[in-house]
Amino acid sequence: MSFKLQPRTPPVPTDPNAVRVGLERWQERAAELSGSEDRDAALAALEDAGTRALVEGIVAHSPYLTREMLREQAFVVGAFRDGVDAAIARVWSDFAAIDPRDGADAIMKALRVAKRRAAVTIALADIANQWNLIQVTDAITGAADRGLEVSWRHALLEQIRRNKLPLDPDAEDPLLGSGLVCLAMGKMGARELNYSSDIDLIVLYDDALPAYAEHWELRQAFVNATRTMVKLMEERSADGYVFRTDLRLRPDPNSTPPAVSMTAAETYYESMGQNWERAAMIKARPVASDPESADAFLRALRPFVWRRHLDFAAIQDVHSIKRQIAAHKKGIAIKAEGQNVKLGRGGIREIEFFAQTQQLIWGGRDARLRVRGTEDALAALVDAGRVRGEVAGTLKLAYRFLRKVEHRLQMVDDKQTQILPDDPAELDRFAAFLGYEDPKGFRGDLAHHLHTVAYHYARLFEEAPALSIPTREAGSLVFTGTDNDPETVATLAGLGFEDPGAVAETVRDWHRGHTRATRSERSRQLLTELTPALLDALGRMPQPDQAFRRFDRFLEALPAGVQIFSLFHANPALIEVMAEILGMAPSLASQLGREPALFEGVLTHDVMRPLPDADALAAELDSHLAVVEDYEVALDTARRWTGDRRFQVGVQIIQAHLDADHAGETFSDIADATIRSLLPVVEDEFAERHGRLPDAGSPAIAVLALGKYGGRELTHGSDLDLVFVYDTPLDRESDGPKPLMTSAYNIRLSQRLLAALSAKTAEGALYEIDMRLRPTGNKGPLAIGLDTFEHYYTHDAWIFEHMALTRGRVVAGTPALRARIDGTVRSILTAERDPGELLAAVQAMRTRTAKQHRSSSPWEVKHWRGGLLDLEFIAQYLQLREAHRHPAVLDGNTAEAFRRLGAAGVLDDEEARFLAAATRIWRNLQGLLRLTVGRDFDPETAPEALKRRLARTGRAVDFPSLQRNIEKMSETVRAAFARHIGEAPE
Repeated sequence: MSFKLQPRTPPVPTDPNAVRVGLERWQERAAELSGSEDRDAALAALEDAGTRALVEGIVAHSPYLTREMLREQAFVVGAFRDGVDAAIARVWSDFAAIDPRDGADAIMKALRVAKRRAAVTIALADIANQWNLIQVTDAITGAADRGLEVSWRHALLEQIRRNKLPLDPDAEDPLLGSGLVCLAMGKMGARELNYSSDIDLIVLYDDALPAYAEHWELRQAFVNATRTMVKLMEERSADGYVFRTDLRLRPDPNSTPPAVSMTAAETYYESMGQNWERAAMIKARPVASDPESADAFLRALRPFVWRRHLDFAAIQDVHSIKRQIAAHKKGIAIKAEGQNVKLGRGGIREIEFFAQTQQLIWGGRDARLRVRGTEDALAALVDAGRVRGEVAGTLKLAYRFLRKVEHRLQMVDDKQTQILPDDPAELDRFAAFLGYEDPKGFRGDLAHHLHTVAYHYARLFEEAPALSIPTREAGSLVFTGTDNDPETVATLAGLGFEDPGAVAETVRDWHRGHTRATRSERSRQLLTELTPALLDALGRMPQPDQAFRRFDRFLEALPAGVQIFSLFHANPALIEVMAEILGMAPSLASQLGREPALFEGVLTHDVMRPLPDADALAAELDSHLAVVEDYEVALDTARRWTGDRRFQVGVQIIQAHLDADHAGETFSDIADATIRSLLPVVEDEFAERHGRLPDAGSPAIAVLALGKYGGRELTHGSDLDLVFVYDTPLDRESDGPKPLMTSAYNIRLSQRLLAALSAKTAEGALYEIDMRLRPTGNKGPLAIGLDTFEHYYTHDAWIFEHMALTRGRVVAGTPALRARIDGTVRSILTAERDPGELLAAVQAMRTRTAKQHRSSSPWEVKHWRGGLLDLEFIAQYLQLREAHRHPAVLDGNTAEAFRRLGAAGVLDDEEARFLAAATRIWRNLQGLLRLTVGRDFDPETAPEALKRRLARTGRAVDFPSLQRNIEKMSETVRAAFARHIGEAPE
């Protein structure tokens, strides 16, 4: 018996045991065949040297093909006898014989049997080297086309019979006039399917057909038909499946149904279509469609895909389809083990993009380039003079080699894989499946083709402006299509992201225009250029994934993206600023997420320029308020201005242009300016209803700052400790439509100012206000007369209230009232006190606070033994004890108070310098921690980048040195506390 199918270079059977078992199973299966002719032919195939070698090679390497060949043994023997061309013709006849009017179960079975026979035939033709690559991929695609035609006809008939589509159920072909457009995309569209490929489809329907003019269920009918088609094609049964079906290339797949109207699709591509979607549409091919509707859609889409002008503004976005971070000229490390022959360096995807990108750029003017197939595109580029013939020739050889490798990989277990084995021994076995007697030959051929492709691909883009990250190794950043690119995921992991897949998916959503900031083509082009540097910068943050999510929230809040992206593009250093805000300062990042305009506000100034003093800042805010007539608008204007300025200071701290100690003064100046500018605005609005008090200045009240604010030691997010004071006789009545007596007037005015400062609006609140330090605390009136103020502090106040008053500073009011309050405060603080009574009160107070705020870590900067609170107690106690002899020691700022105490001889110079320096170090550490992690800092889990920043802030060479330094500093502060006040409580 003769067999027409004779392999040219059969696989090398490297596993004798697998061969023995496989041949035994072949013989057992042959004995079970019903016809003697088939049985004899099956046994005779093992006597023929050629077919036996083919069988042995397959059973040694492919469990999948072994199983399918045994299942279809009679058919396989027919292919051996008559050849693969005759076998595939029988398969096409099997597909043609399936009646779409039959039941779904019968159709599913028939389709799967036909597909199984097609798969076996194609594998035999490929392994025996009877067909070239074009014949192999055309046959795979032919099986998919035929399966879809049967499935779609059945699905449409089902909807017609259910009266869901107003079409003729007896029509010879239900596709004609149906308005269905099923676009085969990618490899299927180009008739280049791989052996175990999914099929990528876009399903559309023509909603403008007259037959559907008043058909309200049209969308649901086509969605249901699509689901039926998918079920027929991909649902697994005892007979297997036909093809896995992927519908995610449709417009905006996360937001649209499986079937999309042509009107919606055209609108999407015209307004939101991306360049990678243009590239994908090059290969689009109607299959199982209404030809008139399909032709109309592709005609309408032609201007989107093929732009008649040379769109060099989009070329950078085209290049981003496969962007390498580092320069290719430096050489590329490629190894055989674990290599991805599709997506890896020098792989199939680079050959496809080599052709597609040039088709996009030049195809609008040169119709010869408008072809679907990769080899056809290379040939067309040569004819058009865009690619040299020898380059196209080497790429074509590489393409055929790599596609053969890809197919053989998938034939092992019918898995859609393109990754070579990691294990060298497994790789050698795979080389034998390809027919290599010596695996070194395969390795050499593979390396040659991969390096050749990588070289030519790099040369294609060498003139493109670099999107390189000089501090990083080479790697891909590809954010096109619907699936994560494996090399991109690996690159993102290398950049530091713990969930690189989620990062890649989010970036793809940006490019789909899922946020307002990326809905314009220009914004997406700019973002493409910025993405590598942005991801690199975010990857260097302590928690890259969190920083990335914050940037995503920032984008979502932007009304548009072109302006901010253009600023980043013009000044790349701003990307680093943004990354550090998002990665190092959660409070700033949260503020930025709510108010993205803050960043643009910063950019209107030189972001690192020191801010002016309080008077200059108040003048600046006054100029903004002067052009506003509405009260609420004025308040919002003040909120925006204050937010911008506080944000700017926070950025300067994060960028290490300003330490937290000096920032405390600037934050306080901003608060001073805000209160000074708002107080007259609030009073004017208040006076419209209540008038003004006679014999009172304007403003009628003064604002006394206490606590950190009084000492000019604010941190980002600090609240303000305030006391409102007035000095108007109590028997005066205001002159407005609703007059008020002095006390009620000033209390109500204070309430109005308090609301202006602390009310939460769309622009946020200016400050949190704390009024508990006013005389008699929360029990007392909101505003207090100066005489009452003086009497209280002279006769009724506790020592701790005198301690708090050492930090008192009048920040707003008429010059006369401010001077009277200053004089009163100074008089109270310089009064002589009983030393023993003062010391006992201070000791008791420190013991009480220690019990209320137990601290277990030096990073609880305020309450740690030897921390800020101990320093404040020392300074305030010594000021109260010595101010009657040395009034110059009074200063609300703790570090400055120590300097003054040293100058007065109360402290020796060395101790004064140490205590002042310790105060500044603790304040700097506290300020940075409040800005970055709030109050929760654990050295064991803290990011290294933050610990390095803390070390630099604390003037240490590294974090362990900082820990040792602050431990020693704390001990010295505790010793000073014991020396001046007594042993500090535990």
